[in-house]
Amino acid sequence: MPAVTLKAHFNGKQIVLDEPFDLPPDSLLMVTVLPEEDFTDDAHWHNLAAGALARAYGENEPNYSVADIKR
Repeated sequence: MPAVTLKAHFNGKQIVLDEPFDLPPDSLLMVTVLPEEDFTDDAHWHNLAAGALARAYGENEPNYSVADIKR
C-alpha cells in the first residue's frame, strides 16, 4: 500500500480517523501530533509546507516561499 496522509483526532481514549478509510489490520502507521492551532487557514498549511521543504534540503539551498509551493 502506498503512503497516505489521513486526518484524525484523539478522542481521549483512541485515535479516530476523521473520514472512512479501508485500513487493513496490522497496518504500520506513523502518527504526528500537531500543535493546537487553527488548521483551517490555508496560509498556515502553506507555511508548514514551506518549513518542511526548507528542512528537507541542505544548508546551501535557497529559502523557499509560499509562492514556491504548488497545489
